[in-house]
Amino acid sequence: MTKNKKYLIIGSLLILFAALLKAATFPFSINPIIAISLFSGVIIKEKKYAFALPLLAMFASDIILEVFNIGQGFYGVGQIGNYASLLLITVLGFSMKKINPVYVGTYSIISTLLFFFLSNTNCFLFDNFSTYGSGIQGWANCLAAGIPFLKNGLATDLGFSFLLFGSYHLANKYYFRKALA
Repeated sequence: MTKNKKYLIIGSLLILFAALLKAATFPFSINPIIAISLFSGVIIKEKKYAFALPLLAMFASDIILEVFNIGQGFYGVGQIGNYASLLLITVLGFSMKKINPVYVGTYSIISTLLFFFLSNTNCFLFDNFSTYGSGIQGWANCLAAGIPFLKNGLATDLGFSFLLFGSYHLANKYYFRKALA
């Protein structure tokens, strides 16, 4: 099996997995998309595919949410910031030089915090109803409102990061190397 075919299979499965899991667990937000963004940046060397993987996973899940009327998949201009956040997490993954539990855990936590700050800032900036107030206090209120999602996100992102990187390590060690031989 060629390396490109291996990445295509992994990418396709991850997109499908992420989209279905996000839709199935809506509104609890148990989804692997942030972990997939980090994983893509670390593992996929061809940058256009590294960027495409998390974007396609998020887009596919948003389509499923809309088409099956599960939830609001597409909700406005602020959503563009969430997609951009995934791209920044992928860029962060480019800087991970070693794959070990400490690095995976640290980068996963940084990814979660980055997404939290950027997505909540988006929410504040594009809030048409002035839900949180204005100025620094409004932004602080918006961040505070997101803390329950942050707690869930930390656990979810750490779990999926370890699952993805661990599965990749085991697949390389026991399956792909034998398949290439």
